[in-house]
Amino acid sequence: MSKDKRYVFSVQVETAFVPEQSDVEQNRYVFSYTIHIENTGNVAAQLISRHWIITDATGKTQEVRGLGVVGQQPLLQPGERFQYTSGTMLATPVGEMRGFYHITAEDGTQFDSEIATFTLNMPRVLH
Repeated sequence: MSKDKRYVFSVQVETAFVPEQSDVEQNRYVFSYTIHIENTGNVAAQLISRHWIITDATGKTQEVRGLGVVGQQPLLQPGERFQYTSGTMLATPVGEMRGFYHITAEDGTQFDSEIATFTLNMPRVLH
């Protein structure tokens, strides 16, 4: 794994509660997240796999690993961006996610791009 500045992906996240797919009475809270990835290094690189750690408000944790994202393994040139939206379900109205992408640069260097912890929360509803 390399900490070289040539091998850097920047990751930003936007989240949303999805009320039409949630069922509060059944403790089913669905959230979407949109990921913005940018190759901020100076070497083309391909996102190979993902590893998510998802934790609900009770501390229950689930891990998700898999190839690519939304069925793709995007190859990003320096300065190029990729965006996708996915989702997860929790048994609590609040939780968090964190993880990393495993990436291979065109020169064969492999590195991980950390996805900082972000919060999933159902907005408060006024009655």
